[in-house]
Amino acid sequence: MFEWGPLLQPDLVLGDSILGLTPDIIRQHQLSGLILDVDETLVPFRQSDPMADVKQWADRVKASVAIVLVSNNLNQVRIRRIATALDVPYFTAAGKPSRRKLRQAAAILDRPPHQIGMVGDRLFTDVLAGNRIGMFTILVDPMVDPLAANPKKCVRNFEIWLSARLGVTLKALS
Repeated sequence: MFEWGPLLQPDLVLGDSILGLTPDIIRQHQLSGLILDVDETLVPFRQSDPMADVKQWADRVKASVAIVLVSNNLNQVRIRRIATALDVPYFTAAGKPSRRKLRQAAAILDRPPHQIGMVGDRLFTDVLAGNRIGMFTILVDPMVDPLAANPKKCVRNFEIWLSARLGVTLKALS
């Protein structure tokens, strides 16, 4: 029988937003490139500009590793605006867990998959896609607007419940 658990198991559960992913953690896991999800990983859903702390985080991290954004979002204008603000290349309409755009991003990074961190807030898109091609997968807490309704919360809660039933452990880094 096919085992879904290993494909959904992140290599690292950060237990924090992407802002907690430090250059030291990246070095510790011997990563030389990062592929980042956008919605709720870098910015709240529907937000078109990264916050100042995200820009500062990206500048710090880019000093040690290359970054590419890969989003399932179809709004190319919005994703381009975010990528331009962070001065990184990007892909939209990725269809994660499809591997196609992740492979294109890995080609830009010019590194083998095991040296690339796939960073995102979702198990069934970001983690599954990264694990399918042998990337180091990092699950971060979602970055959400506390004043906006969050339609993805129910989906995320279901993903966590289902993944636990499939044997995935989501113990955060201590």
